[in-house]
Amino acid sequence: MSQPWSPSSWRAKPIQQQPQYPDAAHLSTVEQTLASYPPLVFAGEARELRRQFAEVTQGRAFLLQGGDCAESFAEFSAAKIRDTFKVLLQMAIVMTFAAGSPVVKVGRMAGQFAKPRSANDETIDGVTLPAYRGDIVNGIGFDATSRVPDPERLLQAYHQSTASLNLLRAFAQGGFADLHQVHKWNLEFIENSALGEKYNQLADRIDETLAFMRACGMDTSPQLRETSFFTAHEALLLNYEQAFVRRDSLTGGDYACSAHMLWIGDRTRQVDGAHVEFLRGVGNPIGVKCGPSMSSEDLIRLIDILNPDNDPGRLNLIVRMGADKVEAGLPRLLRTVKEEGRHVLWSSDPMHGNTIKASSGYKTRDFAQILAEVKQFFQVHEAEGTYAGGIHIEMTGQNVTECIGGSRPITEDGLSDRYHTHCDPRMNADQSLELAFLIAETLKQVRR
Repeated sequence: MSQPWSPSSWRAKPIQQQPQYPDAAHLSTVEQTLASYPPLVFAGEARELRRQFAEVTQGRAFLLQGGDCAESFAEFSAAKIRDTFKVLLQMAIVMTFAAGSPVVKVGRMAGQFAKPRSANDETIDGVTLPAYRGDIVNGIGFDATSRVPDPERLLQAYHQSTASLNLLRAFAQGGFADLHQVHKWNLEFIENSALGEKYNQLADRIDETLAFMRACGMDTSPQLRETSFFTAHEALLLNYEQAFVRRDSLTGGDYACSAHMLWIGDRTRQVDGAHVEFLRGVGNPIGVKCGPSMSSEDLIRLIDILNPDNDPGRLNLIVRMGADKVEAGLPRLLRTVKEEGRHVLWSSDPMHGNTIKASSGYKTRDFAQILAEVKQFFQVHEAEGTYAGGIHIEMTGQNVTECIGGSRPITEDGLSDRYHTHCDPRMNADQSLELAFLIAETLKQVRR
């Protein structure tokens, strides 16, 4: 039998990837303040996402999850949120129209501030300072003052997340996501590209379909004028997450109300660790990143802990192996889970296993490798008789030059033109749309 769970039971477990705050009393005061604030999302919304995850797990829908590697305080704006939301809408409509399948939309937004690091410290020109762990923890500037973990940043992250969620709800429910506006989702910098033209041709077909429905008196469905949109982030800072645990008045269950979905990273998925302990007790749909070091035995143990009832809407396994490791590492996991009869949602993170350092010194990702990992993900699932249920990507609506390649290829020399990320390189809108068309064609073939 499992040990009793409480929102704070994680504090008795070993924990990884945590900042060292210099003032424990200050941190405790901030945690108490956060706990007194209204939740960011509601339990009923998390349950609805869990229901939609169950549809994906059972092969009746597809999961699209995307957004910033790490949100920042400095680059926060309505235009940035709008443009990322636009691209996710475009990607979703491309997939939906091609495959005839619902697409569940989840943004890495309104809470994705903390980042795990490969080392606690960073050294530049002989100077060693604490690593940058995201704006929710410390500053990106390489100076001693910026790198000190500051509890006040937890409050700023909450307020920015609140504002982001308010805008996202308005976009999703207030007419912006109306299918009659499908042409207006195209961003200016890709409108005249080959992909922009391809998207406009699809939008024309949607317009024709809507015109036919209108003529038949079938153009009144609210689903045509609004959409469901959910938020998610990595549950890295558990003191922040604990502050937003709420007891649902309808079901009596506990929910982490900082986001609709939370996930555990590949660095913090220890079966006896604090992150697994915290997430096992909340009712949200949750994810686990599965890297090349994940063993079949550890995966089953994690599933037993995190989804003991074998609920098809509970657990999303996010595969992030790298294009050169998928064919070797994924089949054994799929076979084990299938043989054990476990219901999980499989999705692909083709970003984190394909990070390289360019000759210019910039951290980047080769778009060809991203596409290769996605293709192999689908191919392995087809060979094993399992369902490839989703995609999990780092992307932005900004016209950035952070990942090399694509239909309008970015070269290593061009990375410096618009390299804006605070952490890992993201696909721009052009590259994201190209990926969406690839997935759409694959989904169409799977559903024939």
